[in-house]
Amino acid sequence: MGNGTHLATWVTPDMKERFAATARHLGLSDSALLRRMIELTLRSADAASLEGAVASDEGTARASRLTVRLRPEDQMLLAERAAARGMAPATYVSVLARSHLRSLTPLPKEELLALKRAVAELSAIGRNLNQIARVASQGGRTAAIGREEVRAMLRVAEALRYHMKALLRANERSWSSGHAEAAH
Repeated sequence: MGNGTHLATWVTPDMKERFAATARHLGLSDSALLRRMIELTLRSADAASLEGAVASDEGTARASRLTVRLRPEDQMLLAERAAARGMAPATYVSVLARSHLRSLTPLPKEELLALKRAVAELSAIGRNLNQIARVASQGGRTAAIGREEVRAMLRVAEALRYHMKALLRANERSWSSGHAEAAH
């Protein structure tokens, strides 16, 4: 480097020895490895400051981190509860904190998918009932559809409604108590 400058620091003998071994392993001199590390650090710092500017411009706080210390027994409970929800522990804590701070009751993906399937079933039953009602109102005869079939569809719709309400209540209770309960 023709018009470069010198950069130095003090390290322990053990650190110096390990650094030199790492450089040899990579086929570099100590100076070349140090220069690469500095360049990488500066590029990372430039990228991080750019990301920070973009994040603050967009109003997102994705880059912010919070470190929390937990007792081992609390960490085990956290892992169990996160696993019960099908979430990573950090995601579970993030969702839990957000739900508490914003008075929300989150709905995990699997529970949301179950509700969507139930809504699809209710939609299909509704379409069938509408077709039957249309034929009946036009004075037509509904072939092979009698009162018992209509009652059976209504029972299915009521059972789905009951189970969806129970699922939502259990979900809401689980976020306040910490345990996911089976819907009855």
